[in-house]
Amino acid sequence: MKKLLFILAIVLSASQIQAQRYCVIDSKYILENLPEYKQAQSKLDEVSTQWQKEIDAKLQDVDRMYKAYQAEQVMLSDDMKKKREDEIIKKEKEAKELQKKRFGFEGDLFKKRQELVKPVQDKVYNAVQKLASSKTYDVIFDKSADLSIFYSDPKIDKSDDILKELGVTNPSKK
Repeated sequence: MKKLLFILAIVLSASQIQAQRYCVIDSKYILENLPEYKQAQSKLDEVSTQWQKEIDAKLQDVDRMYKAYQAEQVMLSDDMKKKREDEIIKKEKEAKELQKKRFGFEGDLFKKRQELVKPVQDKVYNAVQKLASSKTYDVIFDKSADLSIFYSDPKIDKSDDILKELGVTNPSKK
């Protein structure tokens, strides 16, 4: 769908008589050169690791319970077997639910990413808008996105201008 919209945009722009000004940026490169983004990513990694350890501990408890059950199974009555199996299933279900809550679609990690990364992305977006209006660009393409740009002349890549607008003076070169 995105490629179809991209092709449609090119066809429409080619059919217009007036020339349109455009440039290319690399949002991935821009974000990787922003200290705030690196800090946000670092915090996300810490939180993610902590949550994963919590889930792993719960799954290890389930594994220990299951091994103990297997070792004692022969000596247990049918009622005791059923009770222990239910406990194991309940603990495993709790671990899976916690995993889904933390890492699932729109889970805690998603929300944390929104909280930490979205302000940085908004800052980049505002800098791109400012560049577009000050340089009168009609279209700005992001070559790190899904648009599949096969070639772009380096002189139309304005990523360093965006970084300069954001106050990054010595970005790591591509």
